[in-house]
Amino acid sequence: MVGSLGQPLLFLLALGYGFGPVFKKAGGGNYIEFLAPGIVAMAILFTSVFSGIEIIWDRQFGFLKETLVAPVSRLQIMIGRTLGGATVALLQGIIVLVLAIIAGFRPTHLGLAALSLVFMFCTALLFTALGTAIASVLEDMQGFQLIINFLVMPLFFLSGALFPLEGLPKAIGMVARANPLTYGVDGLRGTLAGFSHFSLGLDFIILLAVVSLFMIIGSYLFSKIQA
Repeated sequence: MVGSLGQPLLFLLALGYGFGPVFKKAGGGNYIEFLAPGIVAMAILFTSVFSGIEIIWDRQFGFLKETLVAPVSRLQIMIGRTLGGATVALLQGIIVLVLAIIAGFRPTHLGLAALSLVFMFCTALLFTALGTAIASVLEDMQGFQLIINFLVMPLFFLSGALFPLEGLPKAIGMVARANPLTYGVDGLRGTLAGFSHFSLGLDFIILLAVVSLFMIIGSYLFSKIQA
């Protein structure tokens, strides 16, 4: 967990203080305040999606076969793994948030900041289910890493984590709206920094809907897995 903090911390410090003066001159205000929620979402995204690798490792070393013969349904196993991975990702996000506060970020309202935990957990649950679904249909680590590299980075960069969603070209704006991480980032920004592009209610409803969809897909694919 400690090693995976390096990339979010690098983004926070290098981009936050590197682009901060430019962002401020452009009338955007304090870039650290804008960037920190996106970096928290980044930490959650990477941790939760890559938790799917554990299924491939377990399959290769025979642990998955032992798990699948346990006297519980595969649905319960999948839900348990997903909740476990989401909890680890949530803790990772909380740690990055604490580091962001040390770096200068200040939540605007403590009551809303507590609500940010809901958005953090929904985001973690969503992408842990996605990682589990992807890993359920792959058998080698190289294939998983290839798909994740072509999936995770576009999800992150097109979520509004690093730049405002206002004034984007129409095509990029449409992609950002179709990106589920966009609503996780926006919800975190609304609860932590006090401003958002969409409403918090819309962010939560879309996250909940996509979480439900990915849990169904992940459960189906996991039920078909061959150990």
